[in-house]
Amino acid sequence: MVNSSKIRKVDELMWVEKYRPKKLGDIINQKSVIPKLVNIIKNPERMPNLLFSGPPGTGKTTAAICIAYTVLGEYWKDYTLELNASDERGINTVRNRIKTFASYTDRRTNIPFRIIILDECDEMTNDAQSALRRIMEERSSFVRFILVANYSSKIIEPIQSRCAIFRFSRFEEKDVVEHLSKVSNIEKINFTENGLKNIWDTCNGDMRRAINMLQATSSLGSVDEQSVLKTSEISYINIVGKVLDLALDGKFIESKNKFMELKHVYGMSEQDFLKYANEELSKKSIDNIEKLIELLAKYDYRIIVGANPEIQLDALLAEISALNNENK
Repeated sequence: MVNSSKIRKVDELMWVEKYRPKKLGDIINQKSVIPKLVNIIKNPERMPNLLFSGPPGTGKTTAAICIAYTVLGEYWKDYTLELNASDERGINTVRNRIKTFASYTDRRTNIPFRIIILDECDEMTNDAQSALRRIMEERSSFVRFILVANYSSKIIEPIQSRCAIFRFSRFEEKDVVEHLSKVSNIEKINFTENGLKNIWDTCNGDMRRAINMLQATSSLGSVDEQSVLKTSEISYINIVGKVLDLALDGKFIESKNKFMELKHVYGMSEQDFLKYANEELSKKSIDNIEKLIELLAKYDYRIIVGANPEIQLDALLAEISALNNENK
């Protein structure tokens, strides 16, 4: 079993959280979006449901949290429900957690409504989205929804029509390099401008990945072109390979712990893991490779149809570990 205190300690040490903007005005680059949001929250009672769409790592979730903090003040954590819809995308989550949270009314004069933030809501099933639409209609007086998605086109039209839609754009090189430079100076790490540019290029404008890669690369002593190249290889391919090797050796707990590191430190999703795992397995000389590929396909399908991704990855690693015991 993974030690939750260790996970919390990892979260506290993550630069992506340490340097997350606290106010909308601190979010860089999104000049077509942020001023409009600032105007909206000046009069919270008139704030509509919001839908933020755009590429990963462009500040969508950060903007949602900043709005919750500004509107709800010191009570924001008590009156905000934040869910990652890719992890909890099924209709039961909508009926239980979301509906229950949305059912409460608040009598405090400085709490205009509760806020529900649904991250990666484009991964929700159609049934879950339909149930969500009904809750949005029924609880409009007491709750505001902030939906975060990579692709707004995957959100059903009845939900889109009930939201003000804001599209976030990918960060430009100068924005990422400037921000990484500030973080590097604060953390007192050696870096070169070309090293920071390589991080931007590797992360394709994803600020979250860029900060995670900066932190990982800094452990090598300096952030330059060569160290960034090493980190980009380590971040995904090598660690995915280590997770698989541990599972193939029958070491389920060690394999699971290594995957948790991959998820929480490097920000890799379960579906990305499956993609890289497929590439890694294809390079290995394994007798039962066909069985392993079938397992990847089975758990990929389960995640797509709405099963909890973290539980499914645990089950996958457990099943791979069990194969080792069968072959002994």
